[in-house]
Amino acid sequence: MKGDYQELVDEISALLGAPATLENRDFGLIAFGAHDSDDDEAMDPVRTRSILTRKSTPAVRAWFEGFGITRATGPVRIPAAPDAGVFRDRICLPVRHRGVVLGYVWLLDAEPGPSHERLSAAMEVAARIGELLADEERAGTDLSRELRAALSAERGWQYDMALAALRTALGPGADGLHTVLCLAPWPREDSPSPRTVPGAAALCTLPWRPPAHPVAGATPATPAGPGRAPEPPPVPRALAVLVRLRSADNLSPVTGAATRLGGSAGPAAVTGAATPRRGLADLDLSWREACAAARAATAQPHLGPLAQWSAIGPYRLLTALPPAEPDPAVRALLAPAHTELARTAEVFLDHAGQAGRTATALGIHRQTLYYRLARVEQLTGLDLDAGEDRLLLHMALKAAKL
Repeated sequence: MKGDYQELVDEISALLGAPATLENRDFGLIAFGAHDSDDDEAMDPVRTRSILTRKSTPAVRAWFEGFGITRATGPVRIPAAPDAGVFRDRICLPVRHRGVVLGYVWLLDAEPGPSHERLSAAMEVAARIGELLADEERAGTDLSRELRAALSAERGWQYDMALAALRTALGPGADGLHTVLCLAPWPREDSPSPRTVPGAAALCTLPWRPPAHPVAGATPATPAGPGRAPEPPPVPRALAVLVRLRSADNLSPVTGAATRLGGSAGPAAVTGAATPRRGLADLDLSWREACAAARAATAQPHLGPLAQWSAIGPYRLLTALPPAEPDPAVRALLAPAHTELARTAEVFLDHAGQAGRTATALGIHRQTLYYRLARVEQLTGLDLDAGEDRLLLHMALKAAKL
């Protein structure tokens, strides 16, 4: 979001040929343009304080508001006042959205000043800033309940009602371009405020589906005392994030949100990102894609820590399959005693059965590779020269990691 503000402030600076500064309606600094270091008068005390402390004093705020900027709908020219630390004339562009002032763009004024046409064009950019500020204010509202309801409901009237509630809470931005992130595992039951996550429209926590069958190394149930049943381990949680996008080609909000949240989730966490979609009608599909991408990144660390659903390859298919026990043909190969054989088979199939590339990837001699592959065939009863047997083995090995 900050990057969006900076781009728009720079656009106004270019239009009017003067460095611009954007503040919110409480005179808190949001973004500012580059200043000419050779112009000593450009940085008067008020401007310097605003940039260095990211806010203005109540006296300065009251002085500027005395020129009617809170009510203005167009540019306001404000004369210099050296006694107040304002050495240069100012132009104030009120930033409004639906009639409500949300901030101000400030520029230094000089004769002859920008033309009416350029000021009108700058006010159009200020209106776009107003839309972003309004979206950010809405994002400050905790929408975790609405988002959780929409992601938890199955298709039908409950899903339609949950989406309607979420649309109402999001306002006009609900029809814009969004994507959904799944960050797992999430260490807490609560979700952070959307205000702290760049580009986030809403966040919530949901149960993170545990493995469908026991896996070696899984956390056992907590031992119980005499006469008590064992306590099951706590259910892992995932964090769902609804992220606003300006275009499908610019995924910087996704990267920013994943980076910001990843530091809170811990080193074991991964993030899956769904296909960007306009509107909320397929929010459930987006959540499934995000979860699938996160599961794939958990199974194959090279896909993470941020995995796009469009880039997880065969895991798009494998994550869509219902949970199942390993295929009988590969069950023996998946035993802990044969971990190295299973890895050899997977790398061999990943390299399209090319022995030379496989041996290089594993750092072993070709004869060692051939011995291991023969053992794989003995354990599984599969023929690695047969295409369908290779396909079965490859899918089974990939699916076992999920």
